[in-house]
Amino acid sequence: MSETLGHVHRNPQPERISGPVHKTLEKLGVKVLTNAAVSEVTAESLITADGQTIPASLKVWAAGIRAPGFLKDIDGLETNRINQLQVLPTLQTTRDENIFAFGDCAACPQPGSDRNVPPRAQAAHQQASLLAKSLKLRIEGKDLPTYKYTDYGSLISLSRFSAVGNLMGNLTGSVMLEGWLARMFYISLYRMHQMALYGVFRTAMLMLGSRIGRGTDPRLKLH
Repeated sequence: MSETLGHVHRNPQPERISGPVHKTLEKLGVKVLTNAAVSEVTAESLITADGQTIPASLKVWAAGIRAPGFLKDIDGLETNRINQLQVLPTLQTTRDENIFAFGDCAACPQPGSDRNVPPRAQAAHQQASLLAKSLKLRIEGKDLPTYKYTDYGSLISLSRFSAVGNLMGNLTGSVMLEGWLARMFYISLYRMHQMALYGVFRTAMLMLGSRIGRGTDPRLKLH
């Protein structure tokens, strides 16, 4: 392929993050098209809604977040247009208080906003921690706490080339990171997620296996 193109139709990240990422991609030779909806995909190209044809032998389609189809109207529960279960701030589904949902499959309202909690890893992590307490309280017949989303920032990894992001906290405010330091924070955050899922020992084994297999692993993974 003579050129690599990136397609962005709707950008959920703030300009302070998406701007540096855009510039870094262009430095790497990636042509980024914003607000360019793809209307057709052929074996040889992508065709945008405005009629532009983009030759491409390899096409990677990332259509955003959509919950599994089986959730739509499952047992009469309320869902939205992307199959997410509608939940209350307690993470209970709107039509059955004994069923809870969290993460990407849940449409959770944000107080003071017309948008739901964003389907991000940190939101799912926070909701899981809340649910661990809520289920115990539910069994004991006590009142449930409500979930309030806290944004700790965003980190975007551009493989081995760079990373861009910001960290948010009560003491530091919003701090922009870029390059090697941002990449180290990204790797640390990734390992923290692994430890939350697998525990310290298995995460250590994964890290060891990753280091041993580094010589044979691809330098860039498409996922």
